[in-house]
Amino acid sequence: FEPDEFKVGINIFGVTNWVRTLNSIPPWWESFKKALYDEMGDPATDGERHRAISPLFHAKNITKPLMVIQGANDPRVLQVESDELVAAVKANGVPVEYVLFDDEGHGFSKKENRITASNAYLNFLNTYLK
Repeated sequence: FEPDEFKVGINIFGVTNWVRTLNSIPPWWESFKKALYDEMGDPATDGERHRAISPLFHAKNITKPLMVIQGANDPRVLQVESDELVAAVKANGVPVEYVLFDDEGHGFSKKENRITASNAYLNFLNTYLK
């Protein structure tokens, strides 16, 4: 983890806790589970690795402004993951902008939300990169 590598961070519907994600695969992901385990590791044997690659467990090292985009109905990246990351980074005294879309899942399905998110990205970047 290199906290000085970037000036800001933006998480867009991103997994922050691989331990939780890989231990809570929904039934409709069963056909994809083997490929996911092949790439990421099996939670029964690779829990230490999953903690090591999960941003949530490195939140204390985040020192730059962060924006998090989350869909409240996301079945893949649960809202609780973003809630936890936002709380942990705020506890560092780091600026965090959390944009939660109550009517989205994993990704954007509504044009107006894509526009809202795009404007939020621009405002965030203009604020912290100028």
